[in-house]
Amino acid sequence: MSYVVTESCIQCKYTDCVEICPVDCFHEGPNFLVIDPEVCIDCGVCEPECPVNAIVEESQLTDEQRHFAELNVRYARQWPLITGKTEPLPEAEHWSTVPDKLAQLKTAL
Repeated sequence: MSYVVTESCIQCKYTDCVEICPVDCFHEGPNFLVIDPEVCIDCGVCEPECPVNAIVEESQLTDEQRHFAELNVRYARQWPLITGKTEPLPEAEHWSTVPDKLAQLKTAL
């Protein structure tokens, strides 16, 4: 089972997880990160690094989060690889506490 980036990352895009990842499995979209499950080695070091708790082990996804596993697969194939830490989005602190952000997800690069 790989790890999955979930809704909390939308509009935040903290990259603490990217910096710690030993296999470079993160891909970057306009306002969201995803994990490539084909590259993820299930080590779990990224999970505690996320300041908004957006990373979840796939078997621990709630029913409401399940579609994020598919989103991670889809966009890992489309978005570019990110291998280092960058600044979060300008309003990340505000968005980190906002629930139900799926409608804010931008997929076009």
